[in-house]
Formats: sequence, C-alpha cells, structure tokens
Amino acid sequence: MTVSSLTVETARQATSPHGERQDHESDPGHPADAHRVLDRCRALVRPALTEAVGRLHPWIGEMAAYSFGWCEVGGAPVAAPGGKGVRQALAVLGAEAAGAPARAGVAAAVAVELVHTFSLLHDDIMDGDADRRRRPAVWKAYGTGPAVLAGDALFALAVETLAAQPGGAGAVRTLSAALGDLVRGQADDLLFTDRPWTGPERVRPEEYRTLAEHKTGALLGCAAALGAALGGAAPETVAALDRVGRHLGIAFQIVDDVLGIWGDPRVTGKPVHGDLRERKKTFPVLVALGSPAGARIAALLQAGDAPGEAAELIEQAGGRSAAMAEARRHIALVDTALAAVPLEAGAAAELRALLGFLVRRDV
Repeated sequence: MTVSSLTVETARQATSPHGERQDHESDPGHPADAHRVLDRCRALVRPALTEAVGRLHPWIGEMAAYSFGWCEVGGAPVAAPGGKGVRQALAVLGAEAAGAPARAGVAAAVAVELVHTFSLLHDDIMDGDADRRRRPAVWKAYGTGPAVLAGDALFALAVETLAAQPGGAGAVRTLSAALGDLVRGQADDLLFTDRPWTGPERVRPEEYRTLAEHKTGALLGCAAALGAALGGAAPETVAALDRVGRHLGIAFQIVDDVLGIWGDPRVTGKPVHGDLRERKKTFPVLVALGSPAGARIAALLQAGDAPGEAAELIEQAGGRSAAMAEARRHIALVDTALAAVPLEAGAAAELRALLGFLVRRDV
C-alpha cells in the first residue's frame, strides 16, 4: 500500500459518521508498526538527548526536561506525556535509508528534537497557549522570560550538537535554512489571524500551502535530510528526503484541517467543528471563502455561533473535497520522491509506516 492510498483511506475512516475501521493486519502503515519504529528510535536517541540537556545551566536544563516530560516543576522525576519523537525518528531512518547504521543519525535526531522543542516553547508564548500535552506550558509553569531563555538555549545546543559532527558546517547550514523557513511560517501564521475573511486582502489557499510547508514541512524534511547527510548519503538522496518531509508537512496539515472540522471525535479525540469554533483560517475554509457562498460563510465564522451551518456550507462550496484532493496530490509527490532514489529496503519500509502514521495522528 502506498502512502497516498493510506492517507485517503485514513481520512475517510476518521470522518465517517460511524467511525468504521478496516482490518489493518497486513497494512504496512498500521499505527502499531509506526509505534514500534518510534519506540526504537526514541530508545536509541534518549541517552544522547539526555546528555546534551545535561550540559545546560541546571535551571534551564530543568525547564528543558520539563518540556520533554521527564520531570515536574522543581526537578522531581516523572513520566509525563512527551512528544512522539517523530522528527528524531525521521533522522534515524534517514541515516538507515542511506545504508548507514542507526547511530549515524543520532546527532541529527538530537538537533532537530532540540529545535522542535525550542519552537514549541516560543510558539506557546506567541499563541497564548497555556497548556501543552495536558500540562501547563513552560511559560505558565516557569514564567515567560525563563521560557524564552530556555528556548534560546535549546537552539544554541542544537547548533553545538551538529557543529561537533564530521561535516558539521554543512549540517548547521541545513538546519539554519529549515529554521528560517519555520520562522517565516510562524510569521505568516500570526499575520493571517488579522487579515479579513473576504475581499482582496483575504488569505488565499496557495498562501496557506506555503505556510504549511514552512511551519510543518521544513523541519520534517530537515530531520530526514540531516540523518541521511550524516549517514553519507548522496546529495540527490538528501534532497529527495527533504522534499518528502516538506510535502508530507503540507499533506499532514491539510488532513488535520479536515479532521478539525468534520472528524469523528471518537476517532480524532477533537471536538466536532472545533476549528470553526476557534475561527481558524484552515485550507477547506479558505477554498470555500473563494466561492459564491464565501460572504455567508464569512459572516457565520465572524459571528461564531453556528459552526454546524458553517461546516455544511463549506462542504457544499467544495472546501472539503478540494482539501482532500490537495492532500492526495502532496502524498503522491511523497511517493514519487521516495521512488526516485535508492533507499535501503528495511528502512524505507519503516519510513513509509511512519509517514502513514503522520497523516493519521497529530505530530
């Protein structure tokens, strides 16, 4: 099964009114397969990540450990919910796909995990999000200034980690370029909030597509590309894996947008019409706003009191179908990029399992 067919089927199931599921016993993208990959890669990377965090100032190191779910405020050890480790897994699989041992991708995995956490610390402050993974966000637990400082320290530590590797200068350039895209995506995300729903200044679907590539896809692509580069892959393989992550980021974000409006809460864990209640400018909404029904949809979203009616109008205006078509297009490009370069078979299979998981679940 290709990543493309997996994505379409998953989105169909998750937005089904009855939440039916097929038997996935032979599905290479079954979540159980992806969880095994994630568990293996986290176990490999954790000692190096712990060692890196241990080099920080003790107070900053505590905030970092808290953000990873390793401790409570004050430093008491705890097994709290942490990230899934998707980006670090992509780095390890990138090295293995290039034919190198998994350990060749560990430094890349540590670096991208540090940068990802840095971005979350700062994003939570900018967005005013008080919670992260069912616990107070770092800025709520420790204060805004300390959280900014901890994020800065994590970014510096990521650069230091890569610079110490053979070929570190090129790796740092790759990471810096991805971070530049991530910052562009975050800037657009903040600016889009204040732009009007209708008229010549409204946000266009193609602008949102670029935002998704920058904010979500850039670091996913960087993770796989860095792992491959440190594993000695040819430049064309490194570039192909970067493209895989970027297209995947767009597809993931758009599928998440569909689930945020029409997803079955029993499957997604999200409230029905949740993104409409929060007045998010997501891909299906932006497509529908360009239709003849755009003015009516905009009025409903601005009022915020009839999300069900807005969802129905968005679907009638083609927002849902256009979003799924766009997601399919980018996942097809993922398949094309993976097929264009020679990859070690076992790692490629695990990579496909992980990619299928990413379009099913939250990163």
